[in-house]
Formats: sequence, C-alpha cells, structure tokens
Amino acid sequence: MNANEMLLGERQNAISRKLMAHGRVLAAELASEFGVSEDTVRRDLREMAAAGLCERVYGGALPISPAGGSLTHRATVARDRKQALAIATVAQIVPGSTVFFDAGSTNLAIAAALPIDMALTAVTNAPAIAAALLEKPLVNVILVGGLVDRQVGGALGAKAMRDMESLSPDLCILGVCGVDLTAGVTVFGFEDAEFKRFVALKSRQVLVAATSDKFGTAAPHGVISVSDCQCLVVERDADPEMLIHYRERGCRTIVAGGAA
Repeated sequence: MNANEMLLGERQNAISRKLMAHGRVLAAELASEFGVSEDTVRRDLREMAAAGLCERVYGGALPISPAGGSLTHRATVARDRKQALAIATVAQIVPGSTVFFDAGSTNLAIAAALPIDMALTAVTNAPAIAAALLEKPLVNVILVGGLVDRQVGGALGAKAMRDMESLSPDLCILGVCGVDLTAGVTVFGFEDAEFKRFVALKSRQVLVAATSDKFGTAAPHGVISVSDCQCLVVERDADPEMLIHYRERGCRTIVAGGAA
C-alpha cells in the first residue's frame, strides 16, 4: 500500500471515530484538521457513504441509523423502552379521532397500548398493527392495501397511496429510522419515504415517537423536516438541550415518564 492510500485509510478511520464520538462531522472542520481541501473530505464522505459507513447530509455526515432488520425482529428489540414511549403517545391521542398508524415496531407497541375502552378510527398499512388494533373492540380499523414490503412490514406503492387519497387523518403516528435537526425524518426505503410523506401531508398533525438511538442519525431517504412534525415523543434520557432546538423548530416534545 502506498503512502497516499495509507493517508486515505487513516483519514477515513479518523472520520469514523469522530462519528462514533460526536455523532456528526462537518466537512469544513475536517478539512482544516486534516490539512486537505473540502473536496477531498467530501470525496472521503462519498466513499464512506457508498460503503454504508455514514450518511451524507448538507455540510458533512451523520452516523447510519441503527433501525435495520424486519418488523418482526425490531419488535423484539428494546421492548420496555418502546412500551414507555407507547404509554406517553397514547395520552396524546384524542378519543373519537382518526389516527394513521404507520408501520414500525414502536407504533406496534402504541397500537397494543390503546385502552380497551377508547373509541377510534384507526388506519394502518401494517398487517401486524391491524391485528393488534382488532383486539380493541371500540376501534374501527381501516387496512391500507397493496404489496407488503417485508422489511418495512407495511403496504407501499401506488395501491397504498390510492387507498389514502380519500382519507385525512387527524393524527399521523409516523414510523422513522433516523431523526436529526438538519436531515429531518429519514428512512431506508425510497417507496417507504414517498408513502410516509404522502400520508404526513394529508394529516392534520404528525407525531413521531422514537428511541434515543435514532436521534442524530440518518437513513438515505428524507420524509419530512423537523418543522413539519408537530409532536415528538422521546425517552427519559433525551438531551434537554437537544429538545430545546426541536421546540425552536415548532415541534412540541413529550418525555416518556417525565416532563415535556
């Protein structure tokens, strides 16, 4: 390996360490630190993103979201934490309203946590969530159809979007893979992002409930900006300073098991 290749490898390793330590890197700061041009750093970030080592955002990069795997697998991860988020989210749901439950393991926990005596019209594109909602006798369930994406755990594509055209939910509980002040709400799949964006724009309010490991991370496809999310439900260990920045963007914050 020649000297240039060694320098390239060392530089990208250093970038990876900074991402792990700080959760974000800026191209201008890296260029100054390494004594190279911003174009060189941007090329490093492009190569790292192509290798799945980071997600590029304007001005730099973020760590890749940890929210991978099938819905069945994700539902087994961090159950207690998702249950706490679910309880806090249910308190934000108005009885008698129409709520869209997007595919997602946290949203599955929210559906299961609905009180048995809550009347609701629930819409979902996720068969597993529909099954959980059918256990609630006062919930009318509308299942959005189409080809079910196994990774997402929900129906996506043209048929699903046609099913949503005649609906205007009072609340959209959006499933996410990453949340960041700059990158916004992001997910791994292109069609998933397109469907989520369509539903969010048709809904009167958007709520996101997310575990702490999703904050400051990004997936390849953007859904909505933070300012388009009216309510954010977070875990008790969420950084208070971070929450201030979200509130400055017009996003109300609810801390599961704590104060807003």
